[in-house]
Amino acid sequence: MTAPPHSLFLDASVEITGKDAPALEGAALAPGTRVNVTHLASEGLDARVEAARAVGERGLIPVPHLSARRLRSPSELAETLAALRSVRAVESVFVVAGDPTAPHGPYPDALSVIRSGLLEEHGVREVGIAGYPEGHPAIGAETLWSALEEKTAALREQNLAAAVTTQFGFAVDPVLRWLEETRARGVDVPVRIGVPGPAGVRRLLSYARRFGVATSTGIARKYGFSLTHLMGTAGPDRFLGTLAAGLVPERHGEVALHFYTFGGLEATSAWLSAAAAEVPPPRSPRSPAARTTAG
Repeated sequence: MTAPPHSLFLDASVEITGKDAPALEGAALAPGTRVNVTHLASEGLDARVEAARAVGERGLIPVPHLSARRLRSPSELAETLAALRSVRAVESVFVVAGDPTAPHGPYPDALSVIRSGLLEEHGVREVGIAGYPEGHPAIGAETLWSALEEKTAALREQNLAAAVTTQFGFAVDPVLRWLEETRARGVDVPVRIGVPGPAGVRRLLSYARRFGVATSTGIARKYGFSLTHLMGTAGPDRFLGTLAAGLVPERHGEVALHFYTFGGLEATSAWLSAAAAEVPPPRSPRSPAARTTAG
């Protein structure tokens, strides 16, 4: 790998679907790794709960997704939270509006779920929300900023911890600018930068088109793949090397990584395990005697 060793790799999270749960057995994930479980239309509650249970049983931290627009009623939200609580997978959740253009019930966005009061009632202690460094194809920039500010404020009012996980991208500059703007607007919660794990170029481009992620020739070249040669694979090495070099804690705040496992959980976890292994251990503080000797 070409990304320099960096502490970012030590607290990275990953994302799976319900059907990915069997792959957890062969994944090289460190104990305590946070594993997001998505809320897809094609997977019912039982599949998502089973995946969250499997995550917890392997010493990992389940973070189930709640897709606001897929929820048909408050009772369905309550049922979902109760089912997750039964497998000890409700302390941390990720709330997002979701793909449907029209809500299936009373929750048009993540904020409406947060304001329902049901999260805290069912034992949720931390709520993840989405961030969009490159914008959203269907939502204006100011609307996105207002939503981010309102969601973090609502969570603070309910004494719930907040964290932001961003959409993935292939360019570092928009991420750094977005982080600076986020902090300038007073949003000081931890941020996880979305990163695609190693995957085929065609697959990466397919997901990029789906989510409105920029893939110009210049961006692709900097990331490490060519738009004219689509048969290979690409990893996040260059992106993360540039990101690590550009992060300034005083300007960008608390930052970690979140890996989208487009190329499979095993490939992503193997890459991440290798990256974490290259990070040098923290230096121990010198003893008082050593400090005295050093003058």
